[in-house]
Amino acid sequence: MQSRTEDLRLLVAVVDSGGFSAAARLEDVPVAKVSRAVQRLEQQLDTPLLNRTTRSVTLTTEGRAFVERVREGLAVLAQAEEQTRLSRERPSGQLRVDAATPFVLHQLVPLIGAFREQYPGIELELSASDDIINLLEQRTDVAIRIGSLEDSTLHSRMLGRSPLHLVASPQYLERHGLPASPAALLDHQLLGFLNAGNLNVWPVEGLDSAGPNISPRLTTSSGEVMRQLCLAGQGIACLSRFMIQEDLTHGRLVSLLADRLISPHQREQVQAVYYRNTALSSRIGAFLDFITPRLRL
Repeated sequence: MQSRTEDLRLLVAVVDSGGFSAAARLEDVPVAKVSRAVQRLEQQLDTPLLNRTTRSVTLTTEGRAFVERVREGLAVLAQAEEQTRLSRERPSGQLRVDAATPFVLHQLVPLIGAFREQYPGIELELSASDDIINLLEQRTDVAIRIGSLEDSTLHSRMLGRSPLHLVASPQYLERHGLPASPAALLDHQLLGFLNAGNLNVWPVEGLDSAGPNISPRLTTSSGEVMRQLCLAGQGIACLSRFMIQEDLTHGRLVSLLADRLISPHQREQVQAVYYRNTALSSRIGAFLDFITPRLRL
């Protein structure tokens, strides 16, 4: 006995191909089977779905609304079937992952051992880049990016949010004192990013957010280098919690003006981006499903 889902698929095939014979060829079934499927649906709904002439088949008003919802339902069903199928398979093959150096060091590296044990068939290749890369040019399958995304051609998955902190070492604060207000920051040794104006916009109440609102005395292109400069007592930096939470816990760095930071902020977003590729989807899905609940953002 033919299922209702199959009847719905044949109805959509008729609409997409423009006729019963074309739908039968498309689905490789007899024309009579297609015709009976549509008739059953119209009888069950007690509503005509198609206007039939000797030359064309068009949707009725009711049919147009119905088919639109059917497409949505069939898409959800197909996705569920794909996820179930993939869950039964053990992903294998190469997976190339790129993230900023601090994220690789402080978030991914601690998880890699357990991931490899669970997915021994995946050959993981990690690259650490502090620049926004072109996934295709760099032959990267999935990249983890901090902040808002501008490339609409990529699929994305939110992994969480990592709050920002203004931080300095106890040694620096002993020499220079605590900044009592946002305005007082401008009299301190501030650490900024090289050639990355948007990263030199600190989300602090009282600082102009129209453009770079700090004038760093020392700059670097690397977030991990900036962390090390902070630890070495070279100034105050604005860094994500995912890379400094151990430093804060153990008192190696001190959080400043926490009540004046603006949150949520776009720089807090942590997202995975990738091009949709069925051959890679099981590997990407396995990796993201594994790391997401284990990240300490």
